[in-house]
Amino acid sequence: MELHPSVDARLARLAPDQRAAATAPPGPVLCVAPAGSGKTTTLVARIAWLVATGVDPGTICAVTFNRRAATELATRLDEALAPLGVAPGGVRVRTFHGLGREILRASGRQVDQLVDRATLLRELHPTAGPAVLRSLDDAFSRIKLDLGLTAAAVADLVDAAAHVDAAPAEDATDPARPVPGLGVAAAFVAYEDRRTERGALDFDDLVVEALRLLERDEAARVTWRRACEHLLVDEVQDVDRTQLELALLLAAPANRIFLVGDDDQSIYGWRLADVRRVLAIDHRLPGLRRVHLVTNYRCPGPVVERAVRLVAHNAERFEKEIAPRAGATGRLVLAPDPTTDDAALRRFLAAPLEADRTRAVLARTNGELLPALAAALELELRVRASGLRLLLTEPGIETLLGEAEAMTDAGLPLLRRLASLAGTRGANHTPTAMPDEDQARGEHAPRPGRTECLRALLAWAPPYRSLETFAAAVRSRREAMARLDDSSAPLILATAHGTKGLEFDEVAVVGLDEGRFPSHRSMDEAPDPERALEEERRLAYVAWTRARRSLTLIYDPAAPSRFLLEAFSPAELGLAPGSGALLAAADPAAGPSGRRAAHPGAKGVDRRLEVRPHRPPIRVVEPARLDAIE
Repeated sequence: MELHPSVDARLARLAPDQRAAATAPPGPVLCVAPAGSGKTTTLVARIAWLVATGVDPGTICAVTFNRRAATELATRLDEALAPLGVAPGGVRVRTFHGLGREILRASGRQVDQLVDRATLLRELHPTAGPAVLRSLDDAFSRIKLDLGLTAAAVADLVDAAAHVDAAPAEDATDPARPVPGLGVAAAFVAYEDRRTERGALDFDDLVVEALRLLERDEAARVTWRRACEHLLVDEVQDVDRTQLELALLLAAPANRIFLVGDDDQSIYGWRLADVRRVLAIDHRLPGLRRVHLVTNYRCPGPVVERAVRLVAHNAERFEKEIAPRAGATGRLVLAPDPTTDDAALRRFLAAPLEADRTRAVLARTNGELLPALAAALELELRVRASGLRLLLTEPGIETLLGEAEAMTDAGLPLLRRLASLAGTRGANHTPTAMPDEDQARGEHAPRPGRTECLRALLAWAPPYRSLETFAAAVRSRREAMARLDDSSAPLILATAHGTKGLEFDEVAVVGLDEGRFPSHRSMDEAPDPERALEEERRLAYVAWTRARRSLTLIYDPAAPSRFLLEAFSPAELGLAPGSGALLAAADPAAGPSGRRAAHPGAKGVDRRLEVRPHRPPIRVVEPARLDAIE
């Protein structure tokens, strides 16, 4: 069949592996697309090819992981399909939650009233601490999305358990302990009752209720199967059970479904993704054709080589080959830093940056980005840190400083003036923003309250002799943050989770120390530590492969992450055989005990010189816990 010239030209620009995926015969297809392999380019070409071969654009639906990806795909599709006479928006591009909302609204369901689960949980359990509320939030999503249970079904379980065991349920509001078992079930029923009373849905309900509607309503099912006759699902490795069931229900029975994803980038287990879903997808889709993209067009050659060497340690992955593009240039920098003042990080930030280039500092957690932010402020660098919540910028900090100035005895020492505020009452601060699919559920937390802000002030205060000088320093740093915080800045601070789908010219990954990355906490709390370790390894792979021109890996040479030891030799890392760092990596519980070795040369690996810049008297860091403040 002769194709439209624009589509012929588009396909001709593709690599053979991309072209094979874009033109695969209709039917179930899994396109395994490693980092930097051009998956969005392939998706756009696939849809253009479908339209050029006679498929009605109104029967094509593409589902993306988040709104950012949906906006990018829709924009590129409008441009690609315009020569074919397709009007902008002629192909439906949605997130799963957006598609669920559309399905429910078309059925006459009210979907404009959305409740913020975190806010409702605080109303129901006003004495519960943040950890308990997060546990409830996670448990409710698991009940809805993984188990597919309704409030009525859970209430029946509660009743049945009550007859078996007359003992009282766990108190779901006790902030001192988790809320397992019957306490979670009872809390879920109460939450669902309150949500229903308000006539509202929560975010999970948009997909859950859409699936239930299509399962029971044949007319709606027929309508939406026609609208999704050719269904394309991006980032399929990150879907939860309910999202996958919705996609498979819409695609049946013809199963003209095109799945794009990468098992090596499945990093949202805490959002109920499970890499085993994509690894076993052929059991759900008989006749599935699997097409592999094999070239990373983004990263320098050494970055691709070492990132692949790292992730190859995982057992739960497809066998695959990933190679850098021919002639890929760029640097991989190992930056051992035993100092306490983040010397390697400061050198990375202070280095000249060419115009129109981007630089990113990535970390395992938000808290580990705070030293980078402190350094950026001291260097007067504009910075993008929209996802980074700082105690320094919380309104409660200024409120407490004002109270200390107006309500405390000026004759007292600074710490006593601040500590005297512990017994006073103040307004609590609560979040006002609703989460969406672009916000990771585990990172959406309530705004710090009065006690946490007071602990921060007490932790920052010791270097200062008076309240006046201390308040001036804090306000100066707050002013600098307000002045330098810029959504268009070339410097980006983000967690590895928050950069999925993004890329930057220069990337530094900080905190590559054993116990930090991989996170011992994540593994210790996981029901299957080995699988949790594999997800941590995938997360490191994602972080490393954000780099277009250079990647800098910053670590403590006394305790390097096991991931570094999996991707590099001890000599490249500057470790002597039998050193404490090697022993600690082999047995993390043992802890580092060796001295730092000299750094022998290693082909293809550069190193940063270590310097010890001035350390400011106040740093934007998480304060130590002060148990004396209640």
